[in-house]
Amino acid sequence: MKFICLIALLLVLNLNLNAQAKIPEDYKLVYAQDFEQPQAITDFEMSDETAWKINEDKGNKCIELFDKSEYEPIVRSPFNMAVLKGVILSDFVLEIKLNQNGREYGHRDLCLMFGINNPSNFYYTHIASKSDAYANSIFIVNDEPRVSIVSQRTDGTNWGAVDSWHTVRVVRKVEEGIIEIYFDDMVKPIMTAVDTHFKSGYIGFGSFDDTGKFDAIKIWAPKILEKKSRFFK
Repeated sequence: MKFICLIALLLVLNLNLNAQAKIPEDYKLVYAQDFEQPQAITDFEMSDETAWKINEDKGNKCIELFDKSEYEPIVRSPFNMAVLKGVILSDFVLEIKLNQNGREYGHRDLCLMFGINNPSNFYYTHIASKSDAYANSIFIVNDEPRVSIVSQRTDGTNWGAVDSWHTVRVVRKVEEGIIEIYFDDMVKPIMTAVDTHFKSGYIGFGSFDDTGKFDAIKIWAPKILEKKSRFFK
């Protein structure tokens, strides 16, 4: 009897994980970008536009962070940011392909930002090779240097070779406070958190200290809450 109950519990947990990873039926695709057109870069506002460019990888166009941004954040938080202009969201699912092309070390990273209200109020996930107080976690920037709010995470994330691409998904459900990050495996998240500080905001991507490429962005949401054109300026 205990064995049967255990099997039933595992099935329920598995169904819940699958449900979280799927796109909800009431969501619609509100933004998509493959960077095949050079003007695609104008969809984004950067902390330093000179550090970004449209590039090609094996015949496929993408946006690349190729240099360190000349940008000093108000509080300790990522330096290199590209923020999607004109789209403010509450609940959403973000899917994006990432290529981290820097050297291997513990904090080798790329970041995805969300719930961005202004340069000193937002969430971000720092996906890095090793987990510690400042790496491979989910952080909140709330008028003070970033603080980890992760409730569960792996020991680190394997970026692989410098030419490796990975599919990453961010799930945000505001009322429940749910934040989930998926890396290649869309069933089991690599990190989760629960927080309700920021109910809506912009979405962005970049890195704390490194370089990388970004492509195939898709965002699903029930709706776009508001449209504004500028963020850093």
